[in-house]
Amino acid sequence: MKNQKKFKNLTEKSRNILITTHAFPDADGIGSQIALCLALNKKGHNAICVNEAPLQGRYKYLDSQKIVKSADHFKKSPLFKTIDLTLVVDTHSLSRVGNKMEKIIEASKEILFIDHHPTSKEIMAIHIIDTSKAATGEIVGKLIDSVLKVKLTEEMALPLYTAILIDTSSFRYPNVTGDTHRLLAKLLDAGVRPPIAYNKIYGTKKLANMALLGEILSNVKSSEDNSIAWITITEKMLKKYKVNPEDTHSFINYLLVLKNLKVACMFRENGNAIKVSLRSTGTADVSAMAQALGGGGHFHSAATSIQGKLSPTTTSTIKKIQLMLKD
Repeated sequence: MKNQKKFKNLTEKSRNILITTHAFPDADGIGSQIALCLALNKKGHNAICVNEAPLQGRYKYLDSQKIVKSADHFKKSPLFKTIDLTLVVDTHSLSRVGNKMEKIIEASKEILFIDHHPTSKEIMAIHIIDTSKAATGEIVGKLIDSVLKVKLTEEMALPLYTAILIDTSSFRYPNVTGDTHRLLAKLLDAGVRPPIAYNKIYGTKKLANMALLGEILSNVKSSEDNSIAWITITEKMLKKYKVNPEDTHSFINYLLVLKNLKVACMFRENGNAIKVSLRSTGTADVSAMAQALGGGGHFHSAATSIQGKLSPTTTSTIKKIQLMLKD
């Protein structure tokens, strides 16, 4: 992992450190920033997590010390006026942190990205970007353990474990390595209990969730060669079973066991748009596919949002994915 020395030098000379992540953050971004903030505070720094919007309810359990603040909260009650260093985790683009955060970061003396998403060689040369890592949480875990040399506590370990759990679809992607599991072992030693961690992030489900899943899976579609499979979720279905859209994120993973599958897709109605989630079983780069469709993500997991109706959007998107697989 490149530029660890730069991270060490920048943090050592910085007193006030702001840590943020992309707007509409997931568990990897949130878990990474929380753990890193706690570790830096243990080293004596004045570190704080600030995001474009308040932390979503489903992630609040990761923030046991309530250190994640919104941009509006920071503007009203800044914990420090001078920002010596801004660490941006789980993205390598300031345009993704949100308009309010961009304005706050303008005053920062130094900026360093910590990420595992693919980007240009120029950005990778001066930031901590390691695309071989399974999650940003894996990079941050190594920085805490090997560079900051801070002992991992349970308050740091749970966010990091959850970050890796989510970004690897429960450790099933090919970029999960021996190094990933060696870090996971340290997180378990710090107090993480896998069954509890899994249930906390995925949530224990009501019977209605199982009924909805059953209806969705009973209508799975696939391409003629079975290389692509997809499911669709309508707002009418969510209303029928009284299920929160947030509780459907993992439904796509049930497709990954299909024989000969290369790409799994989930299409969900979201107002006037369709949320398209993509998963790869190993050979197809769905991040490139998502970018071609106006979104982004990881090699094995990506998403986009497309304006339009469910049926025509599904048909046109599947045709485009078929063409991309051929190329």
